[in-house]
Amino acid sequence: MKKIILLFLLIPCVALAQNDLLGELEKDSKKETEVVYATFKGTRLGNGHTIETKPGGTLEFIFGHRFGAINGGSYEMWGLDQAYVRLGLDYGITDRLSASIGRNSTDKTMDGYLKYKLLRQTSGVKNFPISVTALGGIAYKLSPKDNSEVAPGFENIDRLSYTGQLLIARKFSTAFSFQLMPTLVHKNYVTQSIESNDQFAIGFGGRIKLSKSIALTGEYYYNVSRISGSPYYDAMSLGIDIETGGHVFQLLLTNAIGLTERAFITETRDNFWDGGIHLGFNVTRAFQLKKRQ
Repeated sequence: MKKIILLFLLIPCVALAQNDLLGELEKDSKKETEVVYATFKGTRLGNGHTIETKPGGTLEFIFGHRFGAINGGSYEMWGLDQAYVRLGLDYGITDRLSASIGRNSTDKTMDGYLKYKLLRQTSGVKNFPISVTALGGIAYKLSPKDNSEVAPGFENIDRLSYTGQLLIARKFSTAFSFQLMPTLVHKNYVTQSIESNDQFAIGFGGRIKLSKSIALTGEYYYNVSRISGSPYYDAMSLGIDIETGGHVFQLLLTNAIGLTERAFITETRDNFWDGGIHLGFNVTRAFQLKKRQ
């Protein structure tokens, strides 16, 4: 009888110990480091890139399109008579490294880049506030066809330009993300009276999520190296992202028609605030070429 009474007395103690142990395990599980995903829905914010890279083994086809300027009036059907496009393929080599190649109709430019996610925003035990992606790009301008049409002594190597960029972003909540884009563009050949070979720009932009499949986006690039008398303007865009299954459709209003960093950061000729606005869109479609582990 004494043993039975003692057993009943010990049961609450054992239960209390189990509750304490479960509580500690729950605390430990909450302390795990979690990577913050989907800071942006796609790899493009508007004209420029986001921090996002394609998952390993994923091939993305991206079709970028810009119409003519709205202030062209009814004669140009408010820009719809003109079209400027880029066809590109982005491939995820790993979950953090992507490569791309593309062709632009605007100035017959071939371009390519590598994009690597250096740091990822995390929460939990290791709390890191931002994600950082590095981008390195190269572009070769095919137009005009004859070197003599550009300038005396112009060579094929002068058609090349290079881009180095850091994409720094934070997902503040499920509804709001913000990004900074310090960018350096080097052009082998420029007209010295209106621009310099090395041009530095600071970009910023963000996304406001309205629903599960719709978000508002915006971006602006301030060219710090713009010289007096330049015919070019800073590039900006306002847009709506619409996600439909494997597609991401981005509808944009922008003053840029170029779809490489060299073109829209250093060679945008239209003033957004003076009606030089182009309707445009980006459409992407992803294909999984390798089975996910």
